[in-house]
Amino acid sequence: MSDPPGKRPGRSGVEGTVNRVLDDAASTTGPTTGAAAGSVTADDLDRVVEVLGGKRIAVLSGAGLSTDSGIPDYRGAGRVVRKPMTFQEFLADPAKRQRYWAGSHLGWRSFAAAVPNDGHRALAALEDAGIVAGVITQNVDGLHLRAGSRRVVEIHGSMDRAVCLRCGQVFSRSDLAATIDRANPWIDEPGSVQLQPDGDVEITDVERFVVPACSVCGGDLKPDVVFFGEFVPAEKFREAVSIVADADALLVVGSSLTVNSGVRLVDHAARRRNPVVIVNRGETRSDRRAAVKLDAGTTETLVHLAERLSAAASTD
Repeated sequence: MSDPPGKRPGRSGVEGTVNRVLDDAASTTGPTTGAAAGSVTADDLDRVVEVLGGKRIAVLSGAGLSTDSGIPDYRGAGRVVRKPMTFQEFLADPAKRQRYWAGSHLGWRSFAAAVPNDGHRALAALEDAGIVAGVITQNVDGLHLRAGSRRVVEIHGSMDRAVCLRCGQVFSRSDLAATIDRANPWIDEPGSVQLQPDGDVEITDVERFVVPACSVCGGDLKPDVVFFGEFVPAEKFREAVSIVADADALLVVGSSLTVNSGVRLVDHAARRRNPVVIVNRGETRSDRRAAVKLDAGTTETLVHLAERLSAAASTD
């Protein structure tokens, strides 16, 4: 007899569920290792399990979780700091909108080719076992859903969709990409795209790029993501708060918590007296709130943590 939805499986079920999902992950083609620097230690894991063991956990993830899937973060070592385009600039300047869409189209190709890593899979396994209450992610890559997580709030939206700013029609990014490719066949010609030393790409003749328009009303389209200068939609933030409220602890992975919405969620957990654990390379804005802060890789830490937490739950 299976456990009711949302309930934690019995003793043998918890550990078995996590082990099954992680075994399945080992047979996939996705990345399976974390970075070597800043490796998590047994003592580190003991401290985290002491705080999180036996609790339902809300997870807040950031860009650092997806670096092992080949998606660069914003503030990692060696990254060139760039001023992001604001929503106001996107709306007001057709030339900037053209440049944005050209780069976004190429960037989406990389996102579409990325696969979840074992950190994503470990969180999906913990949710499947009833240990994780849900995932709130600042990432727009869709990798949590592809890894098998079910209760996911994408507070910054998703690159898998585009939305019309006039009529609100939503489009699949894969369908839209095919339209863009047909309108811009030259983009795959040799020399049309230049790879920069920092890994960024630049279209050499961006003025030729044909920006997609809404096929329903002809309005301007934008990727269904939160730009700088935009607020997180209120309903999305309420969904995120609901996950925190349904949990007994908050685990932050791969986020420097630079964005205010992440800090607010940590503060919400703290007000509920729920312990906060942070796993991130480098400082975050909420380190003072953390019962445990690990400066370690997220993939490696989450895989070991899933094994430890499932074993602890099996002995409860």
